[in-house]
Amino acid sequence: MHTAEAQKRQAAEAALAHVEDGMVVGVGTGSTIRYFIDGLAGLRSKIEGAVSSSEQSTARLRAAGIPVLDLNAVGPIPLYVDGADECDPSRCLIKGGGGALTREKIIAETAQTFVCVIDDSKRVDILGRFPMPVEVIPMARSMVARQLVGLGGQPVWRDGFTTDNGNWILDLHGLRIREPKDLENRINQIPGVVSVGLFARRRADLIIVGGTAVTP
Repeated sequence: MHTAEAQKRQAAEAALAHVEDGMVVGVGTGSTIRYFIDGLAGLRSKIEGAVSSSEQSTARLRAAGIPVLDLNAVGPIPLYVDGADECDPSRCLIKGGGGALTREKIIAETAQTFVCVIDDSKRVDILGRFPMPVEVIPMARSMVARQLVGLGGQPVWRDGFTTDNGNWILDLHGLRIREPKDLENRINQIPGVVSVGLFARRRADLIIVGGTAVTP
């Protein structure tokens, strides 16, 4: 197995140690999370079920025999496990390469503990090498793009892609994000923005790289 793939599997398996009996587990989206879902299948008789961040993960959870629950019906959840496209030393993240950033952000907000599972290639000193996704209402795409240019980025419409929420994504290139929380707040204030794939206000509580938990 390729080193990055091996680290993804190891990180996902390490995250399973945080799953406790009777839990509702928040489940993210992406290649590392596929390994987590596969491992969670072996614990399905011990947990109440999962809250899913995407249709893709929902299908995999159901195929594994894990009940998928409505977040509105379960309220706050004890654990959310998800990957990231980038992670800085302060545990701030860029997420949304797979397009599920809004639902991921909602679940992260409700979770008591947010565990982020990554391989070593996702660790950076300063966020921004990976294009930062911004989910937008379709009619606002051009207006939002102009305002993002004003923030110093180069927005590119993810043409042909629609989110599970029926919206579009602008991927913001060319940033070096030294103040992630400030930039997150500024982008959130632009009318037409649904959410931004910058997780700084609600950052990860624990980062697992490969099989190793990293403390800040």
